Amino acid sequence: MAVLAYADAQSFYERVLAHGPDRHASLGAAEAARKQNLLDAAATHYQEAEALEPLAGDAAYQYGRLLMGLGDFLNAEQLLVRSVPDLPERKVAVDLIGSCQGYRSFYSDSSRYAVSPLLLPGLATAFSPAPYRTGLMFTAATPANGNDLDPWNGLAFLDLYFAALLPGGDLGKWTPVQGTVNGPYHEGPAAISPDGRSLWFTRSNSNGTKLVKDQLHISNLNLYRAQLQANGDWDEAQPFAYNNDSYSVGQPALSPDGKTLYFTSDMPGGLGGKDLWRSRNNGIGWEPPVNMGPTINTAGDEMFPTTVGNSLYFSSTGHTNMGGLDIFETHLEGPWWSEPQNMGYPVNTTRDDLGLWLDSTSTSGYFSSSRSGTDQLYSLKVQPPLFFAEGKVTNARTGEPLPGVLLTMHDLDKGTDTTFTSGADGRFHIAMAPNTDHRLMADREGMLSQSRPLSTKGLGLSTTVQANIQMEPIPMAQPIIVADIFYDYDKWDIRPDAAVELDKVAVIFTDNPKFYFELGSHTDSRGGDTYNLVLSDARAKSAVDYLVRHGVDPDHITAKGYGETIPVNGCVNNVPCTEVQHQANRRTEFKVVEKRDMLPSLY
Repeated sequence: MAVLAYADAQSFYERVLAHGPDRHASLGAAEAARKQNLLDAAATHYQEAEALEPLAGDAAYQYGRLLMGLGDFLNAEQLLVRSVPDLPERKVAVDLIGSCQGYRSFYSDSSRYAVSPLLLPGLATAFSPAPYRTGLMFTAATPANGNDLDPWNGLAFLDLYFAALLPGGDLGKWTPVQGTVNGPYHEGPAAISPDGRSLWFTRSNSNGTKLVKDQLHISNLNLYRAQLQANGDWDEAQPFAYNNDSYSVGQPALSPDGKTLYFTSDMPGGLGGKDLWRSRNNGIGWEPPVNMGPTINTAGDEMFPTTVGNSLYFSSTGHTNMGGLDIFETHLEGPWWSEPQNMGYPVNTTRDDLGLWLDSTSTSGYFSSSRSGTDQLYSLKVQPPLFFAEGKVTNARTGEPLPGVLLTMHDLDKGTDTTFTSGADGRFHIAMAPNTDHRLMADREGMLSQSRPLSTKGLGLSTTVQANIQMEPIPMAQPIIVADIFYDYDKWDIRPDAAVELDKVAVIFTDNPKFYFELGSHTDSRGGDTYNLVLSDARAKSAVDYLVRHGVDPDHITAKGYGETIPVNGCVNNVPCTEVQHQANRRTEFKVVEKRDMLPSLY
């Protein structure tokens, strides 16, 4: 198999297969098709080889990755699991297994981005867009035309092109970038310096007339920099000081101050595959490249860096990945980069997604993807996250759904309200404003009103909050027992654990200002009758004091101690009972009373 001549190699192996099954030829054809990003053809040939003998090691790993690219996560996971024992570097496979198992998470916030294709008629492929003058600069290839072709895929060599942005966001007619940037072989991707006067770009390693190849007969990629001339063209490009015939250096990006150059390389000292590296300009020249380390780089490939402020965007076949190259974002926090985050669907797909550029507000931009079969350009707009509250309103006593409940969403920051009603099944679904505190209030005839706090502050992703509501019937004849109100022996002070429950009662009382409430305290039958009346009255008044201090209207609440006069079971004086039975009688409860039944307020 001639090195890099994958189109010819695929054709050769397929001619061999025309004469009958051959596992070696099927694997060769699969590898050649995969290298050209022809996933369907590659899958067919891997399947042929698998039918003859189960794949293992790197072949199973590559087939598994390929099936991820085709969206077949179940079979991809099985192949990746099979590949692990025979792989020299297992972590990438293990990470991809996790990605297969949790692939649904990539689609969890798909409304966050709006993605649209940008049409460029006449180009076979286009990728890595970057702002340039009145439009975009990008890397592209024209269809095969019989002239010099790239043996990798049989297409024309890549060049740098420009297309103006038209009103409405479409691209105008594309033209090659002016000057001496484009040559006979590959050029691109590229990056413009912040001052617009330097063009950094990738170019095939050549002597001007033919490709320069290493010991494996591979022509690697080099970095070049061109300077803007007075006539608006780019001058003769100069090579980067750390280019090397033995490995590739390319795909540049610059920090906002132009003093740090990020790029992709497979130079020695990396973590595996292609890594991201950086070089700083010290005012005299560019310092030796430094690997960006294991937070960014994996045993897979990290490529196509771009920067926006303190954020770095790049593509990787590692980390938590949908398949192929996915775009990740990381942020500089002091001297360290944060853990890269997969940008999810629809920015990423199971195919290759790369070359993201965002504007200074990080709300719109461009990127490229092979989701349609070949690399094409796409526009991207960041949508504000959407927040909803949903749930079901039920009767707290019976569990039955409550239809027609009036629900009010209070925007506590703006002071505005939105009202709606629960459906026939008691369910509701309502939008909430971003970065806002809310209070959801439920009202229905015959039920105590109930509210609950909700907030979207600190939420960056679209979220639906579950907000089920259980409404209590108005407790006229049947009081509501307040759970877990305990007192120390012979005491009536409010303990911290009791305060938690009384806080809930305070919310109910303040949610229902039109009602009058009696809070009653009960003891068990142990102890003298008179003593128990005094103790329960002290406990009830202590609870009411607490509620008033926490916002309950003192004119709408009264305290009453019942002692042991109203047991909930037969545990009266001189009747032997268990501790559990006595505990049932020691309780605090509340009910709605008529105003005329209120005791005089002490406040």
